[in-house]
Amino acid sequence: MRKLIILFTVFSTCVVLGQLNTADRYFKEFAYKKTADMYLDIQEGGDNSYLVLSRLADSYYFNSDFEKAVPWYKKLMDTYAKEATATHMFRYAQSLRSTGNVADSDLWLLKIEDVERDDSRPRALVKNSDYFTEYSSTNDTFINIHNVSSNTKYSDFGGFIYEDRFYYASTKPLVPDEELRSKDLYKWNDQPYLNLYRTYLVKLNNNKILDVEKSDRLESIGTQYHESNAIITKDGRTMYFTRDNYNGRSLQGDKKNISHLKIYKAKRKGKDWTNIEELPFNSDAYSIGHPALSPDEKTLYFVSDMPYGYGETDIYKVRIYEEDVYGKPVNLGKEINTEGREMFPFVGSDGTLYFSSDGHLGLGALDVFESKLADNEYTKPINLEKPVNSSRDDFGFVINRERSHGFFSSNRTGGKGDDDIYSFTIHSCKEDITGIVTNVKTGNPISGALVRLVDSSGEPVLKQVTKSDGRYSFKRIDCKQSFTVAASKDDYRNDQKATATLNIDKKVITTNLALESLIVDAVGGESQIVIHPIYFDFDLYNIRQDSRYELEHIISVLKNHPDMVIRIESHTDSRGTKVYNRTLSSNRAKATKQYLISRGIPASRIDSAVGYGEDQLLNNCDDANQSRCTEEEHQRNRRSYFYIVRGGKNVTSSNQ
Repeated sequence: MRKLIILFTVFSTCVVLGQLNTADRYFKEFAYKKTADMYLDIQEGGDNSYLVLSRLADSYYFNSDFEKAVPWYKKLMDTYAKEATATHMFRYAQSLRSTGNVADSDLWLLKIEDVERDDSRPRALVKNSDYFTEYSSTNDTFINIHNVSSNTKYSDFGGFIYEDRFYYASTKPLVPDEELRSKDLYKWNDQPYLNLYRTYLVKLNNNKILDVEKSDRLESIGTQYHESNAIITKDGRTMYFTRDNYNGRSLQGDKKNISHLKIYKAKRKGKDWTNIEELPFNSDAYSIGHPALSPDEKTLYFVSDMPYGYGETDIYKVRIYEEDVYGKPVNLGKEINTEGREMFPFVGSDGTLYFSSDGHLGLGALDVFESKLADNEYTKPINLEKPVNSSRDDFGFVINRERSHGFFSSNRTGGKGDDDIYSFTIHSCKEDITGIVTNVKTGNPISGALVRLVDSSGEPVLKQVTKSDGRYSFKRIDCKQSFTVAASKDDYRNDQKATATLNIDKKVITTNLALESLIVDAVGGESQIVIHPIYFDFDLYNIRQDSRYELEHIISVLKNHPDMVIRIESHTDSRGTKVYNRTLSSNRAKATKQYLISRGIPASRIDSAVGYGEDQLLNNCDDANQSRCTEEEHQRNRRSYFYIVRGGKNVTSSNQ
């Protein structure tokens, strides 16, 4: 009995090890749905190794099946509390958040500090430990940086682009310097209070440089206190701006006599702004400011230090239902907000959120970040790098609707004053990745194939199904990026190719792929499921590692066609007696059958598993010539075939 137990244990280990190697190969091909099934089988067989648990969880994670990913990440963390990597902690946290468990997500994000103790921003460090080097490189999207003519020795920042005008705030005095009195100065920085200004856009140096001219103060908005951060609706009739809590007579404060910021709204009347009123969700107890509008102008974004936020100041949004009717402020969440400061939101015409933060990893002080909106959630913020960001404060980033130019503010060295406004133009570099998916044998296009664009980290970015002409096209992909294009279709062998965008705007990158049909309709004979040969080692009938990988294609076809029944035929080389070889080939056929059954294929779907020995050699390596043949020639005869006995009538013909 003890020998039987040992033999069974060793056999099971070999099967699981072989299955693991096969799953690993599919994992590297980004076949995450398949690997989820395979790693689950392995785990249920008793393998709770770090590799199996992490890749099982990762398979669900990369397919955005977070509900299934969570329990496996939990098991990974419970089993390997000390060995768990920062990457898997991060993915666990992301999965928890995606399933609504924000509290546990935050706890695991904090636990990353146990692994990366030297950094106070563990979440951002998880995916990019070389952040400083990366952000210090020059982003060639933003070019022709120019310190605009309206800057002074005081604080000038902003702003907002409306048609051919630019609105910004400045502390430049309303009277000559020598006439300034202490009551005219803001005690925080000993500069005058902020006022709103309007200036006009001009182009210099053959339209390469954006500048401004003719600054005018918006006197109808101005008070003796702060006004800043003005934005205007598309129709030009409504302005939102930030102002001190001023009731027209004096500043208003909270219980500690501290005056906070509020957002006000004004209506245009001729050249003036009138009917100024504060928004209903303002508060005397905390600040609300820095307004920004969504492209459809139905959502207002703002910054606040209201209670129960994530950090010093957070970015919120509120729904605008109709004139003077607003929803409840909603925090943008911890993907955007940190324990630090998030400020100066701006939403581009494409829905991209830009904001400044000192809580996300950056080059120093406030850096500008962008975040895309996907499935009504904001993606992980991306640092805009140099030259927009520097070692000092960088903020107030805005882009025009056409995305051709914009402005940002900074107190970087080399400026004219405290804060300066800088203009930039945008070097837009987008390329297309396109191609055609064809049949390997016929060259005919394959429709209905799933093509995925996978980034360098292994995460699917885009996907598309080929049309009748077999073509796919991923439009306007960022330049200078590395990808893998992977194509798949039921009853075909997958194909993938590495590709990369260059740095040539509107360049079309062609990446064609070819799929090999797994089902071949024989003329005048039986159809087969054709895979690469299932080879066996000399004088053995165990399933080799390379054979396990190939047999997964058989399993895929059988699962795609539940009514299909097959017949297995196995063959040997000529070495050994004919009787021995028939027995050996029969054992090989049975071993192949047992592997399919172990992977969930019912025995009833395998009509027979027959061994033919050396009766059907593929070459001249018979008894008389076997000594003249190479090992590779002999191995060619050690093979198996899979004939379709019945079912699967709707399979795709290899003639496509």
